[in-house]
Amino acid sequence: MPFGWEPMARDFPRRNRLIAGISLGVVVVEAAEKSGSLITARMAGDFGRFVFAVPGSPLDPRCHGTNARLKQGAVVTTGPEDVLEALALLSQLDLFEPPVVEEPDQQAGAMLPSDDDDRHAIISAFGPTPAKIDDIIGHTGLPASSVYLVLHELDLAGRLYRHPGGFVFISFDE
Repeated sequence: MPFGWEPMARDFPRRNRLIAGISLGVVVVEAAEKSGSLITARMAGDFGRFVFAVPGSPLDPRCHGTNARLKQGAVVTTGPEDVLEALALLSQLDLFEPPVVEEPDQQAGAMLPSDDDDRHAIISAFGPTPAKIDDIIGHTGLPASSVYLVLHELDLAGRLYRHPGGFVFISFDE
């Protein structure tokens, strides 16, 4: 925002998205149920960033949002060493080395679902709770490209719901 801009409530979600996007992870120390910190944490999770949370008393309303993030898969954090340990693996990566890109083989098109049996297998692999996409791939035994294609179709149809940590859920209402 330009110098002299008066902060307004509608500006904070944009700021939170930028913070989540440029961060390797977000630590939520204390957040009520409707805290802006939780918006940042949710966005960080959506961006595939680490989400850390410091547990608080279940009796303290200022900690309800933080404890809810822990239930949703945030990393329990009781000190700086927890954050450093989680980020240590990232420090071993060479971020400036260009990635190796392999050319797809000629059979790549054959990996798409060819019939409704594959779609049915993928949809029936879901239960009443969100699941990791990798678990769906492992459970069905289908190629990842087939599973992602069906999930993309469900997403376009408005039936796929994404949760932090790579979890997805589908609506069976339609």
